[in-house]
Amino acid sequence: MKRVVFPAQTNAPATSVDKNSFRAATVLLACSLLLIVLFTLSAVAQEPPATFTEFEVTGSGTGGFQGTYALSINSSGEVAGYFINSNGVAIGFVRSASGTITTFSAPCAGTSKGQGTFGGQINNSGTIAGNATDANGVHHGYIYTAASIICFEDPDAGTASGQGTQCCGLNTSGTAAGYYIDTNNVRHGYIYSGGAFTPPSYDDPNAGTGANQGTEGIAINDSGTVAGPYIDSNGVFHGYIRSTSGTFTEIDVTGAGTGAGQGTAPLVINNAGTVAGSYFNSTTTPNGFVYSSTGTITTFNVPNSLATVGIGINNDGFICGWYEDDKGVAYGYVRSPSGTFTTFSAPHAGTSAGQGTYPFSLNDTPEVVGYLILSTDVYEGFTVAK
Repeated sequence: MKRVVFPAQTNAPATSVDKNSFRAATVLLACSLLLIVLFTLSAVAQEPPATFTEFEVTGSGTGGFQGTYALSINSSGEVAGYFINSNGVAIGFVRSASGTITTFSAPCAGTSKGQGTFGGQINNSGTIAGNATDANGVHHGYIYTAASIICFEDPDAGTASGQGTQCCGLNTSGTAAGYYIDTNNVRHGYIYSGGAFTPPSYDDPNAGTGANQGTEGIAINDSGTVAGPYIDSNGVFHGYIRSTSGTFTEIDVTGAGTGAGQGTAPLVINNAGTVAGSYFNSTTTPNGFVYSSTGTITTFNVPNSLATVGIGINNDGFICGWYEDDKGVAYGYVRSPSGTFTTFSAPHAGTSAGQGTYPFSLNDTPEVVGYLILSTDVYEGFTVAK
């Protein structure tokens, strides 16, 4: 296995797993090809056929690790993400439920390789939040609507390459949750709403204060509750939930490793307050977990998998993500609230190590969105619905 990266945090393409997985973006899909495939069940009875749509944005590059990254989907079936062109520049897009694609670039985004407009969390109003990297390698948050696109920076964010403001989660009202990296490369969480930071920043009381340590805001629900990981003084990840009153609840999964780059990393929270994510054990292998609003932690792995990543949740408690086999090939899954797995693979996904199918988000239908990596290491977006 190589690494897993999350688009809210790094600009690098995601393929497989390593201990640096939660360090900064990618992170982190123009004609549609409609294909019918069958879901493969890992746990109970046979499911009905599922409808796959694979797509690429016009202008996507065709070199290795270029192409289309689809990352989120709203209740209307609109998809947001970004694509990497042949020059290695990232450009944002939104795809309507009917397949019409609109591209955009944040005004603060650079235009050279490794720069541009990344991310793309879309809410039910069609507003998109994401991260842009400028010509100096500094990160900025952005908010996109059909009428405008603006960039924003936390006033305490650093201004050197690799520093700045990372934008991650977005709720229905348009409030964004993220984190900034200061001049000492320490991370601090923030909440951004109506053009203002409220509060300007926050830190989990147990977060480390050294370089590459601190608090990361990743997800926010409609109540304004934020979930994410913090990194302690030893480089270990721990989960937290921050209430609107500023109270922190800690999440540490039993079985999570205690070495640098290991630990517990919440990635999503739904309106019921259920949190899902991944934890890394003592061998830095990722496993899935779900944390209920009553404080119960349930761990999970897709049967016969080598590694399982939990990365999306809907309001009914269905979780999506991917798992890897013993050859390092990724396959998608949806886990029901009762613990049943439905597994699947995009029709044109590559079958070598570091290739395969990578779901990232699902709506309440549930319809799943993500990307696949072809045998040529080029990325394409997909949606799949029962």
